[in-house]
Amino acid sequence: MNTQKKDFSTRFIQFSIAVSIVLLLVSGSIVAQKVYTLEDCINLALENNIRIKQSRLEVESADISKMESKLNILPSLNAGTSHSYGWGRSVDMATYQYVNQQTQSSYFNVSSDMTLFNGFQKLNTVKQRRAEYLAAKYNADKMQNDISLTVASYYLQILFSRELLQNARSQAEITLQQIERTKKLVDAGTLAKGSLLEIQAQGANEEVSVIQAENQLNLAYLDLLQLLEMEAGTPFQIDVPALKVTQQPSLLPVDFIYNKALEVMPEIKSAEMNFESSQRGLYIAQGSRSPSISMSAALGTNYSDQIRVSNNPFDPDYENIKPFGDQWKDNRSTTLSFRLSIPIFNGYQISSYIGKSRLNVMNADYNLQLAKNTLRKNVETAYADALASHTTFTAREKSLVSLRESFTYTEQKFNVGMVNAIDYNVAKNQLSRSESDLLSAKYDYIFKLKILDFYLGRALTLADMKDFIE
Repeated sequence: MNTQKKDFSTRFIQFSIAVSIVLLLVSGSIVAQKVYTLEDCINLALENNIRIKQSRLEVESADISKMESKLNILPSLNAGTSHSYGWGRSVDMATYQYVNQQTQSSYFNVSSDMTLFNGFQKLNTVKQRRAEYLAAKYNADKMQNDISLTVASYYLQILFSRELLQNARSQAEITLQQIERTKKLVDAGTLAKGSLLEIQAQGANEEVSVIQAENQLNLAYLDLLQLLEMEAGTPFQIDVPALKVTQQPSLLPVDFIYNKALEVMPEIKSAEMNFESSQRGLYIAQGSRSPSISMSAALGTNYSDQIRVSNNPFDPDYENIKPFGDQWKDNRSTTLSFRLSIPIFNGYQISSYIGKSRLNVMNADYNLQLAKNTLRKNVETAYADALASHTTFTAREKSLVSLRESFTYTEQKFNVGMVNAIDYNVAKNQLSRSESDLLSAKYDYIFKLKILDFYLGRALTLADMKDFIE
């Protein structure tokens, strides 16, 4: 009985372990089967990309500088203390008398400084730091936009590579079927054996094409994984929407796209903030010519072991050192001072400072105009590319229709021995290249549309293309 119980217990434990392993495997496969949309990939890139993290650190640094400039307007407040020992003949700084013995003294002070007026330099510094902070923030936004566009490009490259692989496998399967038919025709004496050898060579080439397409797809996945800062070999699967161009593009006018891009593109806002920063820098430089008024206040006291209760040598308390608390109250001193500084001549430093600041304003203005011109060129190029890519897609589509009919006709003639295997292979290769060209034109057109959406400030997604894609 005990033996049976032990056997049952052993089997139960083994069964539990087996079930646990199966559950772990199943749960692991479920996690690995997560499907990432384009939006998911962009969010992952924005979260993991090292360059984006570095740009955020620059924004935080600019924010700290902005806060520092604000607090710099407030009065400063500092406290200090010191304790000194003296031997031999020296001046006691508490009594200002020469003594020739060991002495000890302590000093305590609290001081405050405040600039009352300096040509509004501090106020303009606050505004300059705010502009620099916004410029850093917009630069970080631009980097996020660039990374998002790159993610979209890699994502579409995966979709393109998947369809190329499907076409390569389909072509290889058609050739395998043709090899079987050709074998039968050769066995029947309808075709020469050379035709079978030609078709078999074609089949071998298409097997290589399948391997190359698989490698291209793997590399496309690898590019996206590296951009997302994920390790190679990480289980990763993207969403594969059914994208098919169905309508003519109804693009917005290029001027409308450009004006909208001026409002939303961070590189323009960054250039504007840099221009504002340079203007504030000029105001700061001009403020250097203004007189400055500052105020200082200080409160201090001291203690010395040379200060006695009584200064009369005949007094019984003459040898007693005055208590610390009494010295703290009696030795207190308060000062309040004002300072006026008028710049008269400083070796041309202020004039040079103002002149260079004016040049910085001009250069920032040129950079702003350059950013706007670059944006206009990019929008116009993207607009022309979108129209051209759709025209190319339409032409490729018509060409493919014709080549499919031509190949069907050639295949029928080959099956009855009216054309040789070389002509058949040429027609099949032309059809395969045409299918690849159509896929390339299709995804190029989709990407060009997404670039225009990007300039309009729209989110990069494939779900909003119902007017053109289904």
